[in-house]
Amino acid sequence: MSWVEDTKSEVDFLIDQLKLQGNEKILDLACGYGRHSLELARRGYDVTGIDITSEYIEYATGQAEKEGLKAKFLCMDIREVNMKEKFDVVINMADGAIGYLENDMENMKIFEVVSNALKIGGKHFMDIMNGSYAETHFPCKLWDEGEKCLTLSAFEWDKKSKIMLYGQVDYPYGEPLCKPEMKEGNPIRLYTISEISKIFSTLGMSVCKSYADYTGKASSDKDIQLMVYSVRG
Repeated sequence: MSWVEDTKSEVDFLIDQLKLQGNEKILDLACGYGRHSLELARRGYDVTGIDITSEYIEYATGQAEKEGLKAKFLCMDIREVNMKEKFDVVINMADGAIGYLENDMENMKIFEVVSNALKIGGKHFMDIMNGSYAETHFPCKLWDEGEKCLTLSAFEWDKKSKIMLYGQVDYPYGEPLCKPEMKEGNPIRLYTISEISKIFSTLGMSVCKSYADYTGKASSDKDIQLMVYSVRG
């Protein structure tokens, strides 16, 4: 899929913007098959990845063992994370399950896990879709041109619940083109930067910067992506 092709540059951005030194302990929440965790481990970071999908964890664990990386992966519900050790950095990449749960009360538990897992002065980075953009631009259709395939996406919006519904299809280059049959994803509760700031303030955290993309462009209501860098006080 086109959106997985930029993993190395996304990790470059993380290291640069969070001013990481190379010795930080990092927790990757909803790590998927570990693409960011593995890349960080390749660069010497001590990484723990968590995901609820056992197949993803098995793949990531196998890859870490194969490469001899300092990374461990745990299969568990993100809401059940309650580790004794505290982390220097917590990340939620490619949504990181933020907004994926049953209701606002359950979704709040992810933010609480983030705060509880961080050391005082610890840093958090999330990469999510922008609720402010959804308010003014959804429903819409978008496409993303990758190096190996074209990704087509369709977005719907429930304004009252702030829930996004979407469909996605990938077209590998060189294969016959057929009419899209959108694969529907889970409903996702989207957040604005204002909502995130208020949530984190109740958890002893503060937002440092927000971005629209991995060039470092400042976030705005006109950009679909919202990346937020926060610190625990």
